[in-house]
Amino acid sequence: MKKTIITVVGHDTVGIIARVCTYLADNNINILDISQTIVQGYFNMMMIVDMNHTGKPFGDITDELTGLGEEIGVIIKCQSEEIFNQMHRL
Repeated sequence: MKKTIITVVGHDTVGIIARVCTYLADNNINILDISQTIVQGYFNMMMIVDMNHTGKPFGDITDELTGLGEEIGVIIKCQSEEIFNQMHRL
């Protein structure tokens, strides 16, 4: 399974989760786990998703999510699970 870590951070506004999840559904990307919090008006979400069935390359998904983030006023980052795990090893 090709897992990807997606993080979304920014000022809380209506529709952030809806827009991100709609993009993922439209690209056949399955959400495996999701956590979100709002702290003093700042929205923070972390998702683990399965990229096995998307028809797009990882780079295109990353670029499109970055663009979506700019459009809705948040920062969206994507990392493959392998790279994420290597970066956060002690």
